[in-house]
Amino acid sequence: MKIIFFGSAHFAVPALEALIKSPYEVCCVVTQPDKKKGRDMHLAATDIKAAAKLAGLKVFQPESVNSPEALNYLKSFSADLLVIVAYGQILSQEVLDIPKVIPINIHASLLPKYRGAAPINWAIINGESSTGVTIIKVIRKMDTGPIIAQKEVSINKDDDAITLEEKLRSLGAELLMAALKDIMNKTFKLIEQDEAQAVMAPKLKKVNGYIDWARPASEINNLVRGCLLWPGAFTYYKGKLLKIFKAEFGPDLSCKNKIQPGEVAQITEPKNEIVVATARGFLMIEELQLEAGKRMSAKEFVHGHKIKAGDLFGKK
Repeated sequence: MKIIFFGSAHFAVPALEALIKSPYEVCCVVTQPDKKKGRDMHLAATDIKAAAKLAGLKVFQPESVNSPEALNYLKSFSADLLVIVAYGQILSQEVLDIPKVIPINIHASLLPKYRGAAPINWAIINGESSTGVTIIKVIRKMDTGPIIAQKEVSINKDDDAITLEEKLRSLGAELLMAALKDIMNKTFKLIEQDEAQAVMAPKLKKVNGYIDWARPASEINNLVRGCLLWPGAFTYYKGKLLKIFKAEFGPDLSCKNKIQPGEVAQITEPKNEIVVATARGFLMIEELQLEAGKRMSAKEFVHGHKIKAGDLFGKK
């Protein structure tokens, strides 16, 4: 089978690498154009472009994959399949009609739950105990196509957006190979999604990382884990933005005085965890970063900023 692969993000790399090692022919890799990044604004390629070039594959980087020029170029390969994984552009019906057999997509959730751009993040933020990977036939309405294959994986209490993505990207590659075998043998089935079970997972915005201390500690901890990298869970301390990278949650502690959500209840020994009151339970902060500062352990932060019981986290 001849395959055109569409992908850009880190999540898509194992799927492409699995195809490269497979008996299938990857005739072209479509990825986003190089973009300026960093302080010096140098042009940086996508992770997929780097992997494709290393394997000697043809790389195509159209500004618009739906342009007439791009469409004609893609048609020239007479591909059997399109495999789409975290590409970054919405494909027109004309592009989806190119393959002789089917266009398929790897999505990082158990569809129809968590349709959208940030399924991994929202599964953690919402406190799910499991998620998974789904392979669907691609149709014009995003993430709504019939299911070809699906596999579940547990979300551990210490999983965050980074570790869970690593699990799912490997699982996606494994499931892709199984699905392609069924497609080649014409034994695959298309199972319609149950619209009544649909849950959306929109792209995260900066505001999604704001910590509301009037929420339970378990929910705040889920936010910290789910927002790692972007947008980052944040609060304010003495007028400065404070990001929290790692924390744990616990039950109510014995406190002599009534304390309010967002108030530092105590500094633990010997780890110097910063224990903050919430609406229910306490959040024990382990790693954090103050605006214009560096990421550090709670112990380093306590020593450097003289934080103490009674200090408040909250609005700027």
